[in-house]
Amino acid sequence: MGKIKVGILGATGVVGQRFVQLLSNHPWFEITEVAASERSAKQTYKEAVSGRWKIEGEIPEAVGKLEVKECVPNLDCKVVFSALDASVAGQIEEEFAEEGYIVISNARNHRMDPDVPLLVPEVNPEHIEVITLQRKKWSKGGYIVTNPNCSTIGLVMALAPLKEAFGLKRVILTTLQALSGAGYPGVASLDILDNVIPFISGEEEKIETESLKILGEFDGNNFIPAEIKVSASCTRVNVRDGHLESVSVELEKKPKDPEEIIKVWESFNPLKELGLPSAPKRPIIYRSEPDRPQPLKDRDVERGMACVVGRLRPCKVLDFKFFLLSHNTIRGAAGAAVLNAEYLFKRGYIPI
Repeated sequence: MGKIKVGILGATGVVGQRFVQLLSNHPWFEITEVAASERSAKQTYKEAVSGRWKIEGEIPEAVGKLEVKECVPNLDCKVVFSALDASVAGQIEEEFAEEGYIVISNARNHRMDPDVPLLVPEVNPEHIEVITLQRKKWSKGGYIVTNPNCSTIGLVMALAPLKEAFGLKRVILTTLQALSGAGYPGVASLDILDNVIPFISGEEEKIETESLKILGEFDGNNFIPAEIKVSASCTRVNVRDGHLESVSVELEKKPKDPEEIIKVWESFNPLKELGLPSAPKRPIIYRSEPDRPQPLKDRDVERGMACVVGRLRPCKVLDFKFFLLSHNTIRGAAGAAVLNAEYLFKRGYIPI
């Protein structure tokens, strides 16, 4: 088959740059359009990000030559990946959906909409059925699909197999979130050097609400949130990439021992037979060492698309506690959106 034409909205920002990196030379998708603010428009992409390219490696040559367009729905592509800032993403994404584009969004604006799937293909693939409701609203067949907050996605990947095997009652977590999650220029150096910041605006609320939507059900008309109590505390730490989370869980059915939980995690691989290019071969990887996972050592496992878990042990307040790690700008942002698009294509929601 010929490759599917895709565009990137907000292509000059850090998440947009990550989209460029992940989609260049993709076996199914071809970047034909890059769009950003009026300030960057009419320059080549290379000119627009000159001095501001923050991703490892060089700017892909073919994308560097593309002219940056404004974020209006007249782009030569079927699918747009949105890396837009939340201050502008909501309306722009709706305009593209209304004109028949398939919008795969990393922005928060539509995550909790009642007709928009908040998709993690390993966890809630059936939620894409809600797209039929959107297609009734957008007469030209467009729709919006979102991926979760960068901390939520690692959490639900670790929780989903526990919920299925044992049932979940309560979850308490504390995040240690990387600097790249704040975008660029992000947190001022004098605020974060020799410091931990115990507040990230809106982050705790996003984790507590998004996780319940993802782990809940879709009954054909409405999302039914999971009946789990989730309490999150969020911190910013002096790490470049990789969100670490300390998690305690109370389960409905008690495992015989920690090994039973580890086996559930290691056998979790619902996308195994689909052949999705971005899907990790092992979605959840358990590290048995007493000091793992660590951002520096584990964030790039499975090309940054896996959830790495470790230090599973009994909890004297709930049942068990553990640490998890996910790469926030890959699995927690652009990589998640690319995997969502691959899954939608495989399921027939993106036409050739």
